[in-house]
Amino acid sequence: MKNNKRREFLKASGLAGLGLFGAGSVYGGDINKLTEEIKKYENHQQAFNMSGYAAPKIETVRVGIVGLGMRGPGAVDRLSKIDGVEIKALCDLIPERVEKAKEQLKGTSHNPEGYSGKVYSWKEMFERPDLDLIYIATPWEWHTPMAVFAMEAGKHAACEVPIARTLDECWQLVETSERTKKHCMQLENCCYDFFELMTLKMAREGYFGEVLHVEGAYIHDLLSLNFNKEGYQGMWRLKENYRDGNLYPTHGLGPICQILNINRGDQMDYLTSVSTEDFMMKAKAQELAAEDNFFSDFAAKSYRGNMNTTVVKTKHGKTIMIQHDVTSPRPYSRLHVVSGTEGFAQKYPTPKVAKGHGWLKDEEFKDLETKYTPEIVQKVGELAKQVGGHGGMDFMMDWRLIDCLRNGLPLDQDVYDAALWSSISPLSEWSVANRSNSIDVPDFTGGSWKNNKPVPITLRG
Repeated sequence: MKNNKRREFLKASGLAGLGLFGAGSVYGGDINKLTEEIKKYENHQQAFNMSGYAAPKIETVRVGIVGLGMRGPGAVDRLSKIDGVEIKALCDLIPERVEKAKEQLKGTSHNPEGYSGKVYSWKEMFERPDLDLIYIATPWEWHTPMAVFAMEAGKHAACEVPIARTLDECWQLVETSERTKKHCMQLENCCYDFFELMTLKMAREGYFGEVLHVEGAYIHDLLSLNFNKEGYQGMWRLKENYRDGNLYPTHGLGPICQILNINRGDQMDYLTSVSTEDFMMKAKAQELAAEDNFFSDFAAKSYRGNMNTTVVKTKHGKTIMIQHDVTSPRPYSRLHVVSGTEGFAQKYPTPKVAKGHGWLKDEEFKDLETKYTPEIVQKVGELAKQVGGHGGMDFMMDWRLIDCLRNGLPLDQDVYDAALWSSISPLSEWSVANRSNSIDVPDFTGGSWKNNKPVPITLRG
């Protein structure tokens, strides 16, 4: 993309000046704003179907990584251990983080160039002609602008979750990917968790019968971390909580969407969402502000409800329940539940499978694990556990991404998944603000979901 077009994009995206959206309510319950975005794309014609698209093979995937705070250093480590990868460039606003990441790579074959110190240092890196893939691990507000810029610059984009915060951003990703024929993958690592992969294979092979209902969640007590001044740079994640809805839907949603073949045989139709009141975040801000003036502005803000529950109906009559709670003092859960006409599975608090009223015995469950272990787990599962990253699923995600790029295979997660899964956030925000009224979910595939093939669970190719 020419420089003037890039400037136009940045201006349209609200990235002029410092390039920050500023966290806060995306829609605030304003039906007109969301309706305008829906109408703007309701007659969307798919320019090119990226579902099942196999880009040309890349023998050595040359990677640039941007964002070296919370998630980036782990990606640097994992990618450095995968054959066929060359880490060519590293970028972060803070120079010390770049130097620290470069130190990680000492003793390896990787010798990346560093970019830092300016708000737009990442643009210089993205425009390098010797990069194939941009790996984005920045705060959420940068995700869509960076992914779009990367694709316009001729690179594939892989981005941490959620990849978008508004419907407009979701559509920007879709249209750019279709036009440039560059992959845009949301890095939903939970799709590569061992139990989730096992239940996907079980569903494909009919173990559950007809899957009729699924559940997913992100329940994780982050209250202290969100209010930690040494946590997220500039307190950006705390500021995201001024919005009320499911702000982080994709961890629980991604695996169950793959089980239901969403975007590939079925599609979301409409959703409704409800939140509790905020019983904890404002109180925490006021408690901290009483001793530290730094938190005074935060004490004056309103925050999302502690628990959000969103329910989706699909075109084929299935239901999806997604929850979000990152403040309550309760055990971590992604609430992975699969309910079918012939069987049931749940991951939390412990992985279990049932046929009828009773759980399978331990020996029976172990037999299922052996029978339904997917090829990717058989091939790199043990290595993934050694390398780490949320028990190994991060490594399997990165390994599979590189494997697909090197072999010219379609990605397991495409731009339509990225847009759809992330769209739950703004849609749920609107529903919460409008007494949980239902709202239609856009079809980012332009109707191609009816013929798109399911995500492959083999390593053929």
